[in-house]
Amino acid sequence: MKTAAIYLAEANEAVPRISAEAAIEKHKQAGSVFIDVRDSGEIAKSGTVEGALRISRGMIEFIADDATPHHNAALTKDADIYLICAAGGQAALTGKTMVDMGYKNITNVGGFSDWKAAGGPTED
Repeated sequence: MKTAAIYLAEANEAVPRISAEAAIEKHKQAGSVFIDVRDSGEIAKSGTVEGALRISRGMIEFIADDATPHHNAALTKDADIYLICAAGGQAALTGKTMVDMGYKNITNVGGFSDWKAAGGPTED
């Protein structure tokens, strides 16, 4: 039987994590896709990464799958995709799902509070 800790450990093994400072540099590069996987209520309270897609973890399978009508065209299998959440756990789990779906360049940025503290650009 798998536990939450096992799922998280597997996700952290499959998805590399970078610091907020390194992610800010990636954000400056054209073609980088940032996704905030928190729910809309959390994002409304704190804001998010400037230009980030807002795709909750519960919807990622539908929005990342190009065979569904919900697919977001910005999500291509070879895009450089950076995931952010409240602390890094949801981003890791989302990233593992995307890796399992065939995405090649998924990175966990960790928590939005770290992004904000590091001076990353934000929006409401």
